[in-house]
Amino acid sequence: MSTRQSLVDRTRELTRDSIAPRHLVGIVALVVLFAAPFELDTITQLTVISAIYFAIFAMSWDTVSGYTGQFSFGHSFLFAVGGYTAGLLNLGFGVTPVVSILVAILVTMIAGFVFGAPALRLSGPYFAVVTFLLPLVLLQIFILKKDIFGGTLGLSNPQSLVSSSEFAQTVFLNYYLAAIAFVVVLAVLLVVTRSNAGRVFTAIREDEVAVAACGINPTKFKLFAFVLSAAVAGTGGALYVHSPVGQPQPSQLLAVAVSINVLLASLLGGSGTITGAAAGGLFYYLLNEQIRQVGWVIPVLGVDVSQFSLVIFSLLVLALVFFLPSGILPWVMRQGRRALATARGGDVAADGGEPPLVRTYRKYVRELRELRGDDDE
Repeated sequence: MSTRQSLVDRTRELTRDSIAPRHLVGIVALVVLFAAPFELDTITQLTVISAIYFAIFAMSWDTVSGYTGQFSFGHSFLFAVGGYTAGLLNLGFGVTPVVSILVAILVTMIAGFVFGAPALRLSGPYFAVVTFLLPLVLLQIFILKKDIFGGTLGLSNPQSLVSSSEFAQTVFLNYYLAAIAFVVVLAVLLVVTRSNAGRVFTAIREDEVAVAACGINPTKFKLFAFVLSAAVAGTGGALYVHSPVGQPQPSQLLAVAVSINVLLASLLGGSGTITGAAAGGLFYYLLNEQIRQVGWVIPVLGVDVSQFSLVIFSLLVLALVFFLPSGILPWVMRQGRRALATARGGDVAADGGEPPLVRTYRKYVRELRELRGDDDE
């Protein structure tokens, strides 16, 4: 009896040490994501597919803006380049969806490099203004060349990447295509942001001057982050238009509201974490869809609540800036670690009581020294 109990205790200890609680939560969330279609009707599956692609867009934004601190207000430019390139190749030249998607990703990466190289030499409001103007300029081009791009109405639906004779089966297949793309993008971005390059991204966000003083070229790493972000945006945009929920249309890919919604979703979940942007994107889109179905009328204004969804989320993010500046997911993780430490009888304040700014400073100085191979204190 004691031997069995010893084995059980040892198994629990190994499981606890090998799988962190946050990883366990992530695994459960992915299991729910992949099991959901068996419990959802076709219309709800379509909504979740749209939410997944929106989450991919949010992760794309977080890669460059959340990690390097270069706030982009026009990331829809990259979504549109990917989506319209894939749509034009398929509809205008008969290119198969697989090839059109691959070409669209490459074109979006080139566009990210061409526009990112000069823009990233700017900082603060100048970079924000440049990125804000990019989708506006592209929209005017689409309107002037409406015979090619379809104007404000956009293009017709390209061929679906995966399809079946039955619409419900087509939606089911596209759900799993979107889910797989979501997991692959999430995994790639987590690997990159947890590598030495990701540590430089974060250090640039904290103190770009200090990074340059350590002999690291910040512009090179910011450009790498921007091109990587463009690749993710192009992937999401191209897959989106080749699905039953997407269309090469300005209101879906290029509107300023798209960029703002992506920004709000990332801040809501927790920018600079990738997982926060992914969770925030899913939560933001699905909750927004629920709000749009609400039939309540605001008494004073006399309008439906659904028309104020952007205002509601803007106020929510504004409240988070004051009370939870790091976002919802990082706060939940901190509370979970605190509760777990308390349950195990450990010391919650394992940081030695140092102020947060001091801990952050020490952390990035240590990481920069490691990147340079300098072990001197």
